[in-house]
Amino acid sequence: MELDKLHARLGVEIDPKLLKLALTHSSFSYENGGENNERLEFLGDSILGYVVTSHLYSSFSDLNEGELTKIKNGVVSAQALATVSQRLDIGRYLFLGKGEEQTDGRKKPNLLADAFEAILGAVYLSNGIEAATKMVQDFIFPLLEDPDAIREASDPKTTLNEKLMALDMPTVFYEIEFEGPDHQRVFYAKAISGDEVLGSGEGLTRRSAETEAAIDSLRNMANA
Repeated sequence: MELDKLHARLGVEIDPKLLKLALTHSSFSYENGGENNERLEFLGDSILGYVVTSHLYSSFSDLNEGELTKIKNGVVSAQALATVSQRLDIGRYLFLGKGEEQTDGRKKPNLLADAFEAILGAVYLSNGIEAATKMVQDFIFPLLEDPDAIREASDPKTTLNEKLMALDMPTVFYEIEFEGPDHQRVFYAKAISGDEVLGSGEGLTRRSAETEAAIDSLRNMANA
């Protein structure tokens, strides 16, 4: 069974029905009926916030509230969680509707991040808080060993501008386009420095599209 491979990667047994539910995006349930992973995501998000906050409080006694908040926001950001999901190959197992399949939904950071939180919720319901805490320790805590990556995930737009300044390049601006009706609008952003397009992104809001474009730009600059 395909999900057995994911079980092995996660290192914890999860109720099969809950695991399947955690991997079910709303686009799939809209087209096929049944529940989706949004309630499990809500639960997992709360557990993740609690475990990370508790760890930061006890481990970084020299940091003030503002500094702790920045680190927490980076660790639990959609981009950070998406990175963890990519390492676990969670996208491969998602149940998606046709529209998401056609637009590379298995690679979208927000979908991957939501799925990780939903799986965390499923782990909690299957095995309790200790198992959920161990999952966070195994896959999220290692991010704390890379403070630059945390900062980049927490505030990619600022990080991008700082890198451009260090390279004596023009400050970035964002070119925005959108499509769809007001209640279902999708924004597309290009991050541009001078005449150079550094990266692109999309989102349900202008801000999220710009953030994704900044993340794509940082990734492209790192691979250049």
